[in-house]
Amino acid sequence: MTLLPFIVPAHAGKLSIVIDDFGYRPHTENQVLAMPAAVSVAVLPNAPHAHEMATKAHNSGHEVLIHLPMAPLSKQPLEKDTLRPEMSSDEIERIIRDAYGKVPYAVGLNNHMGSAMTSSLFGMQKVMQALERYNLYFLDSMTIGNSQAMRAAAGTGVKVIKRRVFLDDTQNEGDIRRQFNRAVDLARRNGSAIAIGHPHPTTVRVLQQMIYSLPGDITLVRPSSLLNEPQIDTSRPNLTPPAGNGQQPAAPRNPFHGVKLCKPKQPLQPVYASRFFTVLGESINQSSITAWFQQQWQGWGQR
Repeated sequence: MTLLPFIVPAHAGKLSIVIDDFGYRPHTENQVLAMPAAVSVAVLPNAPHAHEMATKAHNSGHEVLIHLPMAPLSKQPLEKDTLRPEMSSDEIERIIRDAYGKVPYAVGLNNHMGSAMTSSLFGMQKVMQALERYNLYFLDSMTIGNSQAMRAAAGTGVKVIKRRVFLDDTQNEGDIRRQFNRAVDLARRNGSAIAIGHPHPTTVRVLQQMIYSLPGDITLVRPSSLLNEPQIDTSRPNLTPPAGNGQQPAAPRNPFHGVKLCKPKQPLQPVYASRFFTVLGESINQSSITAWFQQQWQGWGQR
């Protein structure tokens, strides 16, 4: 009997790396642009060097995304043109149109912060309608587990992909290395994975070392090459109407909170069962509904 050889695919996993927050640190960002072209960048539209760095990135072969501020659940000052769930469709479309003009060559958009915005189905539906006009895909940064992005994109032409790993929640070099290796493992296990980092000197240093020593079964790809990869939506529907301030609506107030209970001034007297049923019978006999039935019964007898 001849055994067929077991063939291992040349590339078991696709790894995409996106560097957020471009437009503020040209010196460090230029080091990112010196990396392989498959490393992509997300540019903050209102950053002082947004247009310059987006153009540089495109000219050096990197994929460009708009890194758009979206409202978080935490209470903190919001940046200019931060998307909020209660905004109108026209206002959201205006902000995305403006961002599209400030970040040339963008082919996708991902959220900066955004736990309040992306967890709002109504808010994200308005975002998807606007993105469809500009033929942009949406990279969900997954700043909250119950993001409604995929649910909101249903019925539109907008493709949604999801971040799996944050590389640099800390600026510890060892932690960043571990997160990078975790992204590699996920890409190998699931077929693909997207990792997001930031243009911090420590992150850049780790990437400069590790990108060039990727395992042979892992290939570095742009996020747009993953748009047709299978995506699993694990969200639960969130149909809560947007609150007026962009934050989660407050829990319903207990109407009895702080209200003193009425206390009897006299000691309670026991009520015996026989007396209870006597009173109940008298009440029924005297009720209007009983009288109505009696009249109807008499009427039925005359027919």
